[in-house]
Amino acid sequence: QNGAGKSTLIKVLTGVYVPDRGAILLDGKQVQPRSTLDAQKNGISTVYQEVNLCSNLSVAENVFIGRYPRRFGMIDWRSMHSRAAALLRNLQIDIDVSAPLSSFSLAIQQMVAISRALDISARILILDEPTSSLDEAEVQLLFGVLRNLRAQGMAILFVTHFLEQTYAISDRITVLRDGQLVGEY
Repeated sequence: QNGAGKSTLIKVLTGVYVPDRGAILLDGKQVQPRSTLDAQKNGISTVYQEVNLCSNLSVAENVFIGRYPRRFGMIDWRSMHSRAAALLRNLQIDIDVSAPLSSFSLAIQQMVAISRALDISARILILDEPTSSLDEAEVQLLFGVLRNLRAQGMAILFVTHFLEQTYAISDRITVLRDGQLVGEY
């Protein structure tokens, strides 16, 4: 439910908030992200409910926005297109990465956001309400991608209000209520 502490947990894990107590362990070692960049350096990447991409730019530009591959000081378009296509193929998505992002469904846009998150060497992928704007077929596409990532060893934190989706995709479920741990299943 709203107010359970989901967003606060995400903000602590991504370095937006400093925790009041407790510890964040990653591979058995304590980490204390102090900024979103610090969290990314620790391999923690987030895809938010509202896909934070630029629909007027190409798919490839969205994957690498702010981190465009360069050659001789210029954007290396060939490298960018090749790398973006490879990242998306790893998610079982084969699309024209030079096309504008706006020409694709919300589910594909979500996959572009995920591929962007994975390109920064993420070890933990946090998905905040990723299915809220998707239809059932798109949800199944996303779940297929998440199962493949899990099989590759990716840790995924899937934040949702939809319990039936939680049961369908999760290995472990943690329930929060009013900022408190209710249980783990």
